[in-house]
Amino acid sequence: MTDRCPWCGTDPLYIAYHDEEWGVPERDPRALWEKLILEGFQAGLSWITILKKRDNFRRSFAGFDPAMIASWGEGDVARLMADPGIVRHRGKIEGTIRSARAYLAVEEREGFAGYLWKHVGHHPVQNAPRSMADIPAETPVSQAISKQLKADGFTFCGPTIVYAFLQAAGMVNDHLVTCPAHARIRALGETA
Repeated sequence: MTDRCPWCGTDPLYIAYHDEEWGVPERDPRALWEKLILEGFQAGLSWITILKKRDNFRRSFAGFDPAMIASWGEGDVARLMADPGIVRHRGKIEGTIRSARAYLAVEEREGFAGYLWKHVGHHPVQNAPRSMADIPAETPVSQAISKQLKADGFTFCGPTIVYAFLQAAGMVNDHLVTCPAHARIRALGETA
C-alpha cells in the first residue's frame, strides 16, 4: 500500500497494525475491552509505544481476563508497578482493575459489545476523510460513550480516548479515502 494513512509511518509493526487491524469492526466483548484499556494506557504516549508492549500487557494482565483482573488487589498493583514490560502508571493500573469490575457488571446487564455498538446504530460510521486534518479528536458520539462509561465505573475513558478506541475497534472508519484500506474496511462494515 503506497497511499496508506500517514500516521503509521514506516515501522513494520505499525504498518501491519494499520493494514490488518485498525478499523476492522470488532464484536468480541473481551477484545473490545482490551482495546479500550490499551487506549487508556496510551493517553499521553504514542500508540507505537503501546503496540510494542501489547504482548507484555497481555501477559501481565492475564490475557485481559476481566473476571481475573476484577479480583486483583494491592499485591497485584505492586507486581504490575514493578513490571518494566508495561506502562507503569499506578492510576491506570488501578483504573484497569476498576474497569474490569465495571465491564463484568455491564456484560451481565446487557452485553459489553451491544452496550458500545448501540451508540453507532450497530453499524460502523463510514467517514470519508481526505486528510488527517479532516479527522476529529472527539465527536458527540465519543462524548456520549465516555459519559456512559464513566457513569458505569470505567476510568481513563475521556472523549478523545474513546474516539481513538472507536477508530481502532472499527466502530468508525477513519482510514483516508486515498488509503487502500478505506474501501476494504467499508466493505467489512457493510457486512458487520
